[in-house]
Amino acid sequence: MTIDLSGIPAFLAVAETQNFRAAAERIGVTRSAVSQSIRALEDRLGTALVQRTTRSVSLTEAGRELYDRVAPAVGEVSAAIEAASDREARPIGLLRVAVSSIAECFLSGTLIASFAERYPRVQMEVTVTDEEFDIVARGFDAGVRLGEVLALDVVAVPISDDQRQMVVGAPSYVAKFGTPAHPRDLIDHRCIGWRPAPDVTPYRWDFTESGRNFDVNVRPQITTNDMWVMVRTAVAGGGLTFGVEETFRPYLDRGELIAMLEDFCPPFPGFYLYFPDRRNLAPKLRALVDHARFHRKLTAVD
Repeated sequence: MTIDLSGIPAFLAVAETQNFRAAAERIGVTRSAVSQSIRALEDRLGTALVQRTTRSVSLTEAGRELYDRVAPAVGEVSAAIEAASDREARPIGLLRVAVSSIAECFLSGTLIASFAERYPRVQMEVTVTDEEFDIVARGFDAGVRLGEVLALDVVAVPISDDQRQMVVGAPSYVAKFGTPAHPRDLIDHRCIGWRPAPDVTPYRWDFTESGRNFDVNVRPQITTNDMWVMVRTAVAGGGLTFGVEETFRPYLDRGELIAMLEDFCPPFPGFYLYFPDRRNLAPKLRALVDHARFHRKLTAVD
């Protein structure tokens, strides 16, 4: 059943102002439009709602009964619409983000902690995954990945500087086995590789020489799907490993790992916060985008 509410706004305005001109000004139409709306409503209901004289306007008994029942309901509807509009204006609700395990710029803790403090009404759910999938189909609001693997039909906001991959090893390993002079020498070293699942080929160790890209089949002795197992094993002297510089930076700065073959590891686009191209971005996602940009500038200054 379709409910025809045409004429109700004009009727309420007349009932509350008891004046057709004032009612017209309230709802932003002409006086004649108000009069026509009231007449059409009365015809539809089959009863008079308003008594008109040259000096005054008042409600009939039917009009008073209609007003008493309709006005509170319209007030509730207006309040609900206003509340919904206010909700959309403020960052609030569940924000689901799928993040690559190597996105240290996002996963370091400081960005997430400061976002939670600034937007206490947003509940953030961070899923760390290296699986490639459609974030919309999986119910995520956004994702964080390296720029080179992103699809072309997404909005991508840089949240880190350019990155580069590198080979690293512990000083204890280097003391025993030395360092490779060229990537092809890696086949003679104990290597620690990464792959997302047992049935997936281990991640390639890619290099560049004289503008030419190539990879080395290192045949890792140790393979894991956990980046931190990979890093900790390398720190313990278990072999050489390969990954994004941002992952290794704290260990390099402390001297727990040594970088090598850097001349064969040029920079490439870093990490991006990405999401579908939407005209009206949800406030919670807009807040994350703005905060990630601010965090990037802040860390760059530091």
